[in-house]
Amino acid sequence: MVHGGRVTDATQPENSLAPGLYIVATPIGNLGDITLRAIDVLKRCDGIACEDTRVTGKLLKHLGISKPMWRYDDHSEHRDRSRLVESTRDRAVALVSDAGTPMVSDPGYRLVNDCRAEGIPVTVLPGACAAVAGLALSGLPNDRFLFAGFLPSKEKARREMLEELSAIDSTLVFYETAPRLIKSLTTIGEVLPDREVAVARELTKLHEELRRGLPAGLIAYFEAHPPKGEIVLLVGPPPERVASEEDADAMLIDALRTMKASQAAAQVAKATGVDRKTLYARAMELRSA
Repeated sequence: MVHGGRVTDATQPENSLAPGLYIVATPIGNLGDITLRAIDVLKRCDGIACEDTRVTGKLLKHLGISKPMWRYDDHSEHRDRSRLVESTRDRAVALVSDAGTPMVSDPGYRLVNDCRAEGIPVTVLPGACAAVAGLALSGLPNDRFLFAGFLPSKEKARREMLEELSAIDSTLVFYETAPRLIKSLTTIGEVLPDREVAVARELTKLHEELRRGLPAGLIAYFEAHPPKGEIVLLVGPPPERVASEEDADAMLIDALRTMKASQAAAQVAKATGVDRKTLYARAMELRSA
């Protein structure tokens, strides 16, 4: 049946959603950040799978919605997931996390994989995400970034993880808890002492705060002002490497084999941080030698 330009199933009530799993992003703090589409799906779905029924219950009460809720979190057993998958065969089930977008540092990917394996439709509703909000607020380079979840709580594992990620030429994005922030900043200061760091705290909430600087300065600030709330911890990419004259010459000589002097200078400048005009002049000298 075609109704208002929309194909509907005559066997279902006009207002109902098609069976399947609906991944619904919820606010990370400010309840005004819920999307119109998310409200619509939460109103029309048959039930909601959530991390904590108390947290989701507060959101539903704010929206004036009453729906069955099923707990689904890190501790859910395989049979709980199997029951949810079976429910999505003939019912519309919304999957939410306590805050933000499900599947971002969240156990829901197993449920999505199982639904896809069974041929059950999966629909995603984009919305709030603390990692992306923190990146936007930080002002750190965002053309390339790596979200790495939570840093390990043990110092040795935390150090090893940061050492592993140190060679990646991107902004690193982590989630962190307030009680562990100083320890994480200390390890970052030891492993990545020259990297600029940003601490985004209580995003979208009344006491939202962004502090940016080198690890040592941030440690001093947060020792004097103990942090509270949810935190996104961001580490800027490695500073541009300035090569020695010998390194730059070797790279120019290699580039000049296949490029014009201007192209070679531009490529080596990008790789080393050396001034492009200086490199161009040197390339012309090398070419005429």
